[in-house]
Amino acid sequence: MSTPVKRVAFHTLGCKLNFSETAEISRSFNRHGFKKVDYRDEADIYILNTCSVTENADKEARKLIRQAKRRNPASAIAVIGCYAQLNPDEIAAIDGVNLILGTKEKFNLLEQLAQLDMNSDAKVIQSEINHTHTFAPSYSAGERTRSFLKIQDGCDYTCSFCTVPLARGESRSDTIENTMNAALEIAKTDTREIVLTGVNIGDFGKGSTATFFDLIQRLDHLNGIDRIRISSIEPNLLTDDVIEFCSSSNKLMPHFHMPLQSGSNKILVAMRRRYKRDLYADRVARIKSLNPDACIGADVIVGFPGETDEDFLDTYNILNDLDISYLHVFTYSERPNTDAIRLGKAVPKATRAERSKMLHILSDKKRRYFHTQLLGENRPVLFENMKNGKLVGHTDNYIQVQIDGDPKLINTIHKIYLAENNGAFVKGKL
Repeated sequence: MSTPVKRVAFHTLGCKLNFSETAEISRSFNRHGFKKVDYRDEADIYILNTCSVTENADKEARKLIRQAKRRNPASAIAVIGCYAQLNPDEIAAIDGVNLILGTKEKFNLLEQLAQLDMNSDAKVIQSEINHTHTFAPSYSAGERTRSFLKIQDGCDYTCSFCTVPLARGESRSDTIENTMNAALEIAKTDTREIVLTGVNIGDFGKGSTATFFDLIQRLDHLNGIDRIRISSIEPNLLTDDVIEFCSSSNKLMPHFHMPLQSGSNKILVAMRRRYKRDLYADRVARIKSLNPDACIGADVIVGFPGETDEDFLDTYNILNDLDISYLHVFTYSERPNTDAIRLGKAVPKATRAERSKMLHILSDKKRRYFHTQLLGENRPVLFENMKNGKLVGHTDNYIQVQIDGDPKLINTIHKIYLAENNGAFVKGKL
């Protein structure tokens, strides 16, 4: 009688980097004969890759653990990722958790599961983060159209609000040759677009002679991939060389996501960011001078300790004035072991919520204006899926487009006439 195939379910919280790592781990399970099922289905093993950027991320992880155990009380539950590195004992106290692996150990998940004693208490395997120096390559391959390629991990910045260096360790990356080999593996699939991901990708090559600029020049010659997109890059690391190269490349997309975090220089200093507002404005102006149609997104945090009404207005006004396309708005969340919790006067939760709402409204206005400027143009769109009977994709400069079209067009690129601004997306015509 054959042994039944074990069912494994994965769920990922947080950033694109986590998604690429989950995909890499998932492939190792496939190679060993496991059957992958949805996290909402009954599985023998549930694997949760966690984030810990905010308190809400921790709460969501705890909820997902309990849901999995209710689906199959006999299942094994393994928790990996940033929350597992930062608070393993907190996770171990949750009923039903069997295995918690830290940052260095998560890629040995299969080996650890094989040795697991289901009748014992939760097993925690976690190294001190300052002992984590190796780079583990990964890329996602779940979506046909797009793959997240991890090019860098960790961060040497010490922003006062951020737990990522505590969870992922020092900045590190692979060689250009090894990174290109991973990109070539993606190019062998039917993926059309690669998104470069990491904690601080502008730091690629730190400690060697290679740079992020060197890498994108090599990637620009990659055959089998139509588009390469930069996920997020610090403004102080977005050099003129990179901006100019992207503006003339057919493969590097005219889309930049740069975290601002605050438009107040006082708050930027308290956050220990490595730039001031003028440098950020200069980067935006430089991008737009070379490519007026480029899309620029910004991260911003509201309610940082000591943020006054005047500080927030500095942020609102610079974002209102800058030629950016959309915002990702984060409400400040107190995180243990960060210096920010000891800085300044805490901003009341109601004030944080009000400021967040104002910036979300501003983001909607920015996005709508950006779309309006491009109506009447024909832009190349990579179609990704169907939604409510419409074919959905993104232009090179990251405008979501919906058209009446055949599902057979998914994973193909076509010039689309941008006809009507719908706010969150644009209605287009073939």
